[in-house]
Amino acid sequence: MDDISSPPKPWQACVLTLFPEMFPGPLGFSLAGQGLEARRWALEAINIRDFAVDKHRSVDDTPAGGGAGMVMRPDVLAAAIDGARSRHPDLPLILLSPRGARLTQARVRELGAASGAILICGRFEGIDERVIEARELEEISIGDYVLSGGELAAAILVDAIGRLIPGVLNDETSALFDSFQDNLLAPPVYSRPAEWRGLKVPEILLSGDPKKIEDWRHEQSLQRTRERRPDLLEGEEE
Repeated sequence: MDDISSPPKPWQACVLTLFPEMFPGPLGFSLAGQGLEARRWALEAINIRDFAVDKHRSVDDTPAGGGAGMVMRPDVLAAAIDGARSRHPDLPLILLSPRGARLTQARVRELGAASGAILICGRFEGIDERVIEARELEEISIGDYVLSGGELAAAILVDAIGRLIPGVLNDETSALFDSFQDNLLAPPVYSRPAEWRGLKVPEILLSGDPKKIEDWRHEQSLQRTRERRPDLLEGEEE
């Protein structure tokens, strides 16, 4: 009898949000959208408001101790998290937060190697700290700035992971030349025509010598990284 193995499960993105209609949004287009349609990865958007307990479906309240804005309630959000965990018990819990650890390509690769992630999108002035502690949420920031909510950050994280999922990129080797691979920025890239408005493609890229081209690209990556992000090279060139 032939050994018929089941296809691998798609990478699962489970997003907890007050605005599920924001998904898939940009993730439904181009390579990410094609990957979603082909079931290379899967998306589930859960409305946090569905777990509210009062007739007004309230999800926020005033901050303890006073202050501006509102805070997401711990009972409602915890119930939403627990509901997601009941369906996806093995997925890591990630809170998109400007105070979290800055997202790196290394963390993207780690998350992409897992079976998926539960992504929690905050709103208002933030979420009750007790939920973060009780559910041991990992806080991730996409940069040193503040958004209106975590939805755009979640989409960015999923897009970064999606590029690494086998079958999503048309040419999977192209990811090897992305910025932040090996802590280097990507080298400059060129295409046709060979000359445009007096600007020429570097001759070495037209040489047909793979070794020379590879060496040139590596040196360009080093040079750009030294100039623009020397922090990435700290300890690497000692």
